[in-house]
Amino acid sequence: MDQKIFESPSAVVYYVTDKTLGKIVWRGSLTPEEYKKPFLALIDLSKKGTLVTRFMSDIRNQGVVSPESRKWFEKEMVPAAMENGLKRAAVISGSNAFKMYYINIILSSVNKFNLPFKIFHDEEKAIDFLMRES
Repeated sequence: MDQKIFESPSAVVYYVTDKTLGKIVWRGSLTPEEYKKPFLALIDLSKKGTLVTRFMSDIRNQGVVSPESRKWFEKEMVPAAMENGLKRAAVISGSNAFKMYYINIILSSVNKFNLPFKIFHDEEKAIDFLMRES
C-alpha cells in the first residue's frame, strides 16, 4: 500500500512498505529548493529507521531540472541515499529529448556509485526491476 509521506505543488512522495520503496511522482516545473524536498523527505524517512532500499522517480510530468539541481543530486543525494540503505533505483520517463538529456546525466552520475539503475516507460516494468535481488 502506498503511504503518502510528502506533498508539494511540484511532487508527491510515497512509501510502499511491502516493497521498501520510495517513489516520487513529479508534476510541473520546480525550483532547486522544490527539487530537493521530495528526496530529503525519503532520506529523512530512512534516518528515522524506515528502510528505503528501492527508489523510483516518475518524471513524465516533471518540468526542467536545473544544472544546480542535477549537481546536488549527484554530489549529495545519491551518496546520502546509499548510506541510508538504497540498493536499486529506476526512472519512469517519456521520450522527450530534454528529459533524455537529463536522464543521461543522472545515469552517468549514478553509475559512478555502482547502483543498479534503469530507465523505463511504465511503472510495472520498473517495479519488476526494482524487486529483483542484486
